Amino acid sequence: MTAKFFDHAVLPVESLEASRERYQALGFTVAPDARHPFGTENACVFFNDATYLEPLAIGQREDCEATALAGNMFTAVDQAYRFRNGENGFSALGFVSKDAAADRQIFKSKGILAGENLTFSRLFKTPEGAEEEGSFELVFTRDLRAPDITLFACQNIKAPKIDKTALKNHANGVTGIKEVILSEFVPSDFQYYLQPVIGNRDTPSHSFGMEISASNVNFNVLTPEGLKVMFGASRQSAERGLRCEGIVLAVDDRAKLEKALADGGVKPRDMGRYLVVDPAPGQGAFLAFNVSEI
Repeated sequence: MTAKFFDHAVLPVESLEASRERYQALGFTVAPDARHPFGTENACVFFNDATYLEPLAIGQREDCEATALAGNMFTAVDQAYRFRNGENGFSALGFVSKDAAADRQIFKSKGILAGENLTFSRLFKTPEGAEEEGSFELVFTRDLRAPDITLFACQNIKAPKIDKTALKNHANGVTGIKEVILSEFVPSDFQYYLQPVIGNRDTPSHSFGMEISASNVNFNVLTPEGLKVMFGASRQSAERGLRCEGIVLAVDDRAKLEKALADGGVKPRDMGRYLVVDPAPGQGAFLAFNVSEI
């Protein structure tokens, strides 16, 4: 089993306008709006480590609903998440796939495959107006015990040839995603769901839960107590089930980060290792800026 590369976090938001305003206030450069062919739209935040955040909004509700009813897993799980949790959250994790068909067979053998693979193309735009089409195939997984999280693998069939250098330069000094924070009352109950998707059987436990690492990002599954102790955050549901909660970001300059947050009117909580910004409209997850390694 080979550990996969973590690609991006999906963050449902009410509108791209609100999300862009929020992420810019946090000191991020936000990519131009982009529309999926099935009704959703995003305005992504790209990083130098090849990961990104995907704030996801409803661009055309009728298309989202129609495609979900027709079996499109992307819109179906997004609609389900919004129904249960509202318009601001953290719903899914995407991993790089080298072979979506092979991943489908693996997920099927583990009993976690969800729906049909989704193949689509869409345009990417730069702030200067350049456009390039990209094509993708997604294969989805679900665990019925955890209705508010979706893990999927994404194969680039045709990678868009767009220079994202300017989009990866952020006023707050963030260089990438270091860790993804999940929660569950009994974290070990979900190790066999996470292992085949992330591609790693090693799930060491610790005082507040367990960890499992992709090739580039660590996934820390915490109990509600661990979430509170480490990040001062509260679990977003009293129900059982694995949930996405927050994202730990690597930062190259603390002074730059603090200035960017102050300029945006954002006051973080100082948790020692982290400066934490709680969820807000347009943001989705809590963000923990790792200032311990600067």
